[in-house]
Amino acid sequence: MCLFITREILFVGRNAKFCVSTNRSLFSYYIIYHLFLLSLYTALYKWFPIKLQVMLGTIIGDIVGSRFEYNNTDRTDFDLFTPECSYTDDTICTVAVADAILNGNSYKESLLKWCRKYPDPKGAYGRSFESWIHQKDPKPYNSYGNGSAMRVGPVGWAFDSEKEVLEQAKLTAIISHNHPEGVRGAQCVAALIYSLRKRNIRKRVSDITLFVRSKFGYTIPSLKSLKSANTFDCTCQGTVPQAIRCFMQSKYFEDTIRITMSIGGDSDTLGAIAGSIAETWFDIPEQIKSKALEYLPDDMIEVIDRFTEKFGK
Repeated sequence: MCLFITREILFVGRNAKFCVSTNRSLFSYYIIYHLFLLSLYTALYKWFPIKLQVMLGTIIGDIVGSRFEYNNTDRTDFDLFTPECSYTDDTICTVAVADAILNGNSYKESLLKWCRKYPDPKGAYGRSFESWIHQKDPKPYNSYGNGSAMRVGPVGWAFDSEKEVLEQAKLTAIISHNHPEGVRGAQCVAALIYSLRKRNIRKRVSDITLFVRSKFGYTIPSLKSLKSANTFDCTCQGTVPQAIRCFMQSKYFEDTIRITMSIGGDSDTLGAIAGSIAETWFDIPEQIKSKALEYLPDDMIEVIDRFTEKFGK
């Protein structure tokens, strides 16, 4: 709907000069007709808003990256989805956070429920987190791994002030990743999602660089440096700036995912984080969304649908 309105505005602007130069009466009717269309579609969009699925950016990046986590590529011309792909712990934990928000449960309770229900994802859980899952009363273990940043995406969509987003992001992290770096990574990703979807900042290198440096102290590495010397880094302070750089360099959603895969490293989690940020700015093609959903069990799809209904853009 928004794209239609934008096209109408551009169409009027491009053709107005021609109409004026040929026939002023024609020009008047022309303007009235297109203003009517704009008014009609704006009203329809207001009365019957189209909700676009959210959380799928995270899940698509995770699924695409799943086959590259231990078999990195430096290319961008690969098939997005193959039989080797699957959802990983990143998707399970993201769904758990969304489910907690929807049902008013604690993040800890929801993560334990979902991770115990799906104990053997592709690539497995990290060793410390897997131990945490199976403890009777698990306690935080001072982790600064990127697990806190990959699961936090729903927080950036569900809350409507930066203060609340930061508070909730911290709560999703400290149940396991209570190291300051673990908290910082989660808060940075959630705050960036929130600020981009609200259009408080624009997708400009200068805007995003300043945002993450001034609020979270991250320095964003160059894409060239990542492509030439990237290593597997599963920390928040390593992964989060890398994923942000891949988004900053991209021109559309699929481009974000392809660039992210091409830098190597912890591919599924880099993809999950970059994808969660990219879907705030870019539309995801329907064929990519539908293909990703084929990999998911029904109960995960149900959470995504309910979350979209409540918080979709």
